[in-house]
Amino acid sequence: MALDHGAVRTGVAMSDPTGTVARPLPVVLKVDTPQGMDHLLEVIAREAPERILVGHPRLLSGAPGAQARAASGFAGRLRRRVAVPVELVDERLTTAEASRRSRETGASGRRTTPALDSLAACVLLEAHLRSLPAAAPPS
Repeated sequence: MALDHGAVRTGVAMSDPTGTVARPLPVVLKVDTPQGMDHLLEVIAREAPERILVGHPRLLSGAPGAQARAASGFAGRLRRRVAVPVELVDERLTTAEASRRSRETGASGRRTTPALDSLAACVLLEAHLRSLPAAAPPS
């Protein structure tokens, strides 16, 4: 599972059991509130991921900015609430890629489109899945 953390909306994406395809899920609103965190925990319980990736929006220079610090704090709070590993993953340019994909499919590319947050989580998850070593073919 991948999360694109935001103060208002958090995009959510989940991979299939084979780890080859990422699909967007509905955004979770205000995950930094008790109600929002409870909703996210319900989604996590329903989807049962093996690992949760939290986008870490570092600046293009690589330095952490305010959003990266917020994502780190969120990941720490989430780690205390779930039994699966929670990892921070560089998410530079995922929103730009999600916007590009949205425009190509004819959907609105505006940043305020809620689906864009989950599409950004998909981009993050797909990049992570591509980085994993390929499974050895059965003998």
